[in-house]
Amino acid sequence: MSARLLYVMDPMCSWCWGFAPVAAALIDQARQAGVETRLVVGGLRSGSSALDASTRRYILEHWQAVNQATGQTFQFEGAMPDSFVYDTEPACRALVTARSLDADKVWTLLVLIQQAFYQRAEDVTLAPTLVNLAEQAGFDRAAFAAAFTSADQRSATAADFTWVQDLGIAGFPTLLAERNGQLALLTNGYQALESLEPLLGRWLERAAYA
Repeated sequence: MSARLLYVMDPMCSWCWGFAPVAAALIDQARQAGVETRLVVGGLRSGSSALDASTRRYILEHWQAVNQATGQTFQFEGAMPDSFVYDTEPACRALVTARSLDADKVWTLLVLIQQAFYQRAEDVTLAPTLVNLAEQAGFDRAAFAAAFTSADQRSATAADFTWVQDLGIAGFPTLLAERNGQLALLTNGYQALESLEPLLGRWLERAAYA
């Protein structure tokens, strides 16, 4: 029997930040049952122009809603300054790179990227910022930097985006349970742990006897 969870998200998705404690608890619940989780990046947003005032205000309203719904903290002051280009591909690629180098450490890097962006207003679209965070997560700085800029990791990141699009996943976070190649949807969008923990528990129980 082959079983795993697939956590489809974007590190610069505010609802994914809101979902972070729930995701961590569910991943741990699955791990205790012998089921590992693979991180898949979705590619929330890409662009080559700086945010305008109305778009920035719209995004910050979402952040306020996530804060109120989940209790996750945000630094609103100084977030996404005038020159900021909201391109999530580099942060996604950092996670794909981490996944290829040491899959266990990808979760640490994810938390560091989310904290840097949402709690400290750091620009996690910049390679030096991401390399610094990867080093904090325990990766060799030079090796990570070289892999991060490689064509292979750019292609692997694009492949994640394409897989998510082909599956028709329209929102993040999404948590899928895969058993013997068959996918089951646990959630598409934020839900509280109280709702998802028993749902995952039932799936894990069935998976154990499949």
